[in-house]
Amino acid sequence: MLTGAGISAESGVPTFRDAQTGLWAQFRPEDLATPEAFLGNPQRVWQWYEWRRELVRKAEPNAGHRALVALAQRVPRLTLVTQNVDGLHQRAGSTGVVEYHGNILRDRCVAEGIVVDRSPLSITGLPECGRCGELVRPDVVWFGEPIPRAALLQADAAAGDCDVFLSIGTSAAVYPAAGLAEQARNAGATVIEINTEATEITSRVDLALRGPAGEVLPRLLELLHSH
Repeated sequence: MLTGAGISAESGVPTFRDAQTGLWAQFRPEDLATPEAFLGNPQRVWQWYEWRRELVRKAEPNAGHRALVALAQRVPRLTLVTQNVDGLHQRAGSTGVVEYHGNILRDRCVAEGIVVDRSPLSITGLPECGRCGELVRPDVVWFGEPIPRAALLQADAAAGDCDVFLSIGTSAAVYPAAGLAEQARNAGATVIEINTEATEITSRVDLALRGPAGEVLPRLLELLHSH
């Protein structure tokens, strides 16, 4: 299954573009979420990400997140791939989550390319690596960057070898994640979309369920329990 911004929006986490409010309304996400933006003005990029991290920390998993945890207990082989970077699936209790776009709450060393802890001291006033002292950046995939290879391979393998593929709260417009449903369909899986509105894949799915994930997923669970 693949989850997107819609399921997190129900927890109060603004979608990537909705995060452009207040002070940040003058910027496009493309002006802040690129390696070039970070090189040019790391302080501004970090200010934006610290603000977004605070929103994520205040959010709580919702009924949709919890329903997926319960579903995993009933389905022996379930792979949860998420485009979200907020870690709410893990906080709800999901394990083995494939984070397609990384995690906003982790830091990655610019020099070493690995997840690190911050240094308690900072020479530049910006977050620095506790190992080597170089700058750290959020451990997320920015525009123009590839999906982490391990996540890409796991997601591809799961999509090509599943019986049912759920597309939940995602616009299905951003590739390569958007191609996973098609991959599953080509492999013979039943594809079910759960979304509040039609998307680019709606015409090609086997079943489209309209409504927020926090309402639709618990109802699906009830149906499973009754069978």
